[in-house]
Amino acid sequence: MKKTKSKKIAAIIVILSVILLLLIGWWAFCVMMYNENFNVRGDSYGPQMLRTEDFDALECREYSFSSDKGQKLAGYLYSVGSDQHGIAVIAHGFGEGHNSYMDAANYFAANGYYVFAYDATGCDKSEGEGVGGVPQGVIDLDHAISFIEGNNDIPELPIVLFGHSWGGYCVCSVLNYHPEVKAVIECSGFNSSSDMFESGGKSQAGDVIYAMTPFIRLHELLKYGKYASSTAMDGFENTDASILVLHSADDNVIGIEYGYDKYYQKYKDDPRFTFIRFEDRGHNEVFNDPDNTYKDEFNAGFGKWLETLDYDYKAEENKERFKTDKAEYITENLDHAKWSTRLDEELFAKFLDFYNTAVK
Repeated sequence: MKKTKSKKIAAIIVILSVILLLLIGWWAFCVMMYNENFNVRGDSYGPQMLRTEDFDALECREYSFSSDKGQKLAGYLYSVGSDQHGIAVIAHGFGEGHNSYMDAANYFAANGYYVFAYDATGCDKSEGEGVGGVPQGVIDLDHAISFIEGNNDIPELPIVLFGHSWGGYCVCSVLNYHPEVKAVIECSGFNSSSDMFESGGKSQAGDVIYAMTPFIRLHELLKYGKYASSTAMDGFENTDASILVLHSADDNVIGIEYGYDKYYQKYKDDPRFTFIRFEDRGHNEVFNDPDNTYKDEFNAGFGKWLETLDYDYKAEENKERFKTDKAEYITENLDHAKWSTRLDEELFAKFLDFYNTAVK
């Protein structure tokens, strides 16, 4: 009997050990996939970057401030004239620095706001071998707001936030640490940090992504602590700030169900919240003028140029050659004046009214 019992115990231990090893292996795989997608540099593409000189009267002062591990982040204070009644802080999306939102910065600066934009860890001019992970964006924004509030060179004015995609999540979640913010505009964002991995990974991994997400949540929690566990909706409950949420139903990068739908279900009757839903603006073009065709025109011209190449630009051996030729083509053919003026100004007028009401 004792031998039989010992064999059963040994068998159970073996089975549990195998299960544990499988779980550890799966966790390691999930973390590897997470790092391959999120712990990477996010650098803007030089030839298509927006420039301060593309905007009349826009002035810029550059700053450097530290984030959580001492890494230096590049900050930029934009202004037009000297009549400002608030500071709009812009949190950019994943895969680039603040540059892609300079047209939004110019709009708010030209209409009475200082605009503080920055490059998150591992992006453009900021230090870091990679972004690290999704919660790092909230950490960097937390430090950016604290830098603004503690810098005597920057006027003490009401602070409002503007964020798109990853930045949309950040401007909401950061309310857990800065409830003093007066207003938030969240575009195409999501509620919890792991949502970005889940939403973006569904097209590649299918339903397997749902088996990965719990391990991603654990990884983020162990790495980032409170910043990983805090959600956008937690932030809403921790502040009296006015909240505007914008999303497009056809967004195939961050599904509308990860943010807008959740918020609308809970807060649709709350006067503190404003909701704007589009049906057909996608993700990256959500606040651009749908009637502005310059991007399509440029892409059409670029497509015709590709047909004139006398080599296979997709071949690995031609990679560097094509990189050089492409940059040269864009530099010579991109109309920066048209490229930098594609905002939906009717929509941004609503954004401006929303901010102005909040900072009165």
